[in-house]
Amino acid sequence: MAEQRIVKWGIMGPGGISDNFATELPHAPGAELVAVAGRSIDKAKAFAEKFGIPRAYGSCEELAADPDVEIVYIGTLHPIHKENALTLLRGGKSVLCEKPFTINAAEAREIAELAEEKGLFLMEAMWTRYLPAIVKVREWLDSGAIGDVRIVKAEFGFDAGWNPEGRLLNKEKGGGTLLDAGIYPVSFASMVYGGEQPAKIASSVRIGETGVDEQFSLLFEYGGGRTASLHSSVRLSMTNEAVIYGTKGRIEVPAFLFAKAATLHVNGEEPVAFKQELEPSGHFYQAIEAMECLREGRKQSDVLTVDETVRIMETLDRIREPWGLKYPSEA
Repeated sequence: MAEQRIVKWGIMGPGGISDNFATELPHAPGAELVAVAGRSIDKAKAFAEKFGIPRAYGSCEELAADPDVEIVYIGTLHPIHKENALTLLRGGKSVLCEKPFTINAAEAREIAELAEEKGLFLMEAMWTRYLPAIVKVREWLDSGAIGDVRIVKAEFGFDAGWNPEGRLLNKEKGGGTLLDAGIYPVSFASMVYGGEQPAKIASSVRIGETGVDEQFSLLFEYGGGRTASLHSSVRLSMTNEAVIYGTKGRIEVPAFLFAKAATLHVNGEEPVAFKQELEPSGHFYQAIEAMECLREGRKQSDVLTVDETVRIMETLDRIREPWGLKYPSEA
């Protein structure tokens, strides 16, 4: 067991997702939040006051220069993840970067290369992977309980309403369902298939008035008859469930994104149910994983390696290429 030393955190971006992270970080033993930074010093100060954070900064550079900070959670908008991550890594900080890791795979590779060069810990904040129910799903898969996996079905969608200037429908802010909501089922399929990415991708998309993808349906082919059927939307309320079908049974994960439960159905046997309530919603499990890695001197998580994160970004690039969807920062 690694020494449970205190790990001092910083937060880059005092927005809504960072609010969730700061609220839940105290549930991670040994975590101490010591600094926050934003492009607006006033917002950073208000965030610091709300959460009792000692220091607030008006730039990422100042946060990167804080000698007390060991690791920084990046909760800014997608298009500036790369800039923030590179600045923090250059300042010697380990990084937990909110999903999507970047806008595209090229940016992800640039961050990964710098982290390796600097010998610093790097991890994508795909918080769902660390929930106890999803950990149990991986255990069932690893044990071969449902045999060989042949089909994965997963969806995540919600109706965000009509707000053209809001983050979800604004292309300048990296809007659309693929990077915001769709990455969850795509990453889930990657997890189930052991990090393998699809050999073939078929898709159907609805591009809305603001030029972003409002909904999509995907069919991944992996060879050997293995597939994944994935759906996502920011304009439709969906069941958000995932089902994994194998040659000996299936695994059902209702509301997989916020998974509190999972059920194992082995053919001819009684179902096995797993349930664990989340306190408060489970965002802190990823912080626990990051801190365990830091305490053990590891530079990445085995649950979601940097290489897999990059390959998932490559898959996202492949998905939207036939859509003709490019973001302003890619022009």
